Amino acid sequence: MSKKTKSCCGPECCSEAKPATQVADQDVHRDQVRAGYAKIANDGWWSAALADANVAADSKPFTGAKSSCAGGGCCGPATFTPQQLAEAIGYAQADLVATPDNANMGLSCGNPTAIASLELGEVVIDLGSGGGFDCFVAGPKVGASGRVIGVDMTPEMLTKARANIAEYTKHSGLQNVEFRLGEIEHLPVADASADVVISNCVLNLSPDKAGVWGEIARVLKPGGRVAVSDLALLRPLPPSVLSDVEALVGCVAGAVLVSETREQMQTAGFREIVLTSKPHYIDAMTDWQDPLYQKIIAALPAGTKPSDFITSLDISAKK
Repeated sequence: MSKKTKSCCGPECCSEAKPATQVADQDVHRDQVRAGYAKIANDGWWSAALADANVAADSKPFTGAKSSCAGGGCCGPATFTPQQLAEAIGYAQADLVATPDNANMGLSCGNPTAIASLELGEVVIDLGSGGGFDCFVAGPKVGASGRVIGVDMTPEMLTKARANIAEYTKHSGLQNVEFRLGEIEHLPVADASADVVISNCVLNLSPDKAGVWGEIARVLKPGGRVAVSDLALLRPLPPSVLSDVEALVGCVAGAVLVSETREQMQTAGFREIVLTSKPHYIDAMTDWQDPLYQKIIAALPAGTKPSDFITSLDISAKK
């Protein structure tokens, strides 16, 4: 039996007030992430200049060669196009037919729609939906009788995603995707209203991951499924990497241990938890000479590589 979870909007949750310093730290964390993704939404890629110009005052970046991440997204390679990345991590060409070109910004680290095995008529929530890429992939799978709701905290991403709906409808003939502004720790979604919750390389960005898992459990119907692709840690990263803003927005510095992910899910009441580690994805990023990973390599202990610390993780479970 699933463990009952508390709604973040309920009075019982409000009674468990967090220390002011913790709340302030989480706000700074979210501001850094929001600034990074606003930049990605406007420019189409993550630029290292943002770390210097916009949020460096609130960070302690590690020393080393300055990254030039001018061609890659948060979790995507700088030398591969978003289309090539999607194909490399398992998206079929048929999945991309109705997907607007600029919805895919190379921010994926897996294919959660494939893990979810979506069915016609299901209601799907996408956490951190960005430009709407996975929502538009999921839409045809759930069909006209289904619904896909993307949630993102960055207004610029929301604007981009909503602007993509017309092209999606033109190619698919469907009007079953919508986007809502909100934080994944406080989802603007009713209790027990979703069949499936998906997310792609986003949970690592949250400063309150346990709260996210609680929210996922809240919005899922009994027996509902979760299908997430994310970055996770096999062992702790050096402190110098953890303090770097670009590594945070780059989906690395905010990642937690695989074992911690399992514990958080169990606490939230999930069962049939399956965690599939794919360190070869990280090896591919390194082989592609991604500038962010080259920067991280310079900070790692001698004789180690990123995939010794970081893995792409497929996560599935039931409520």
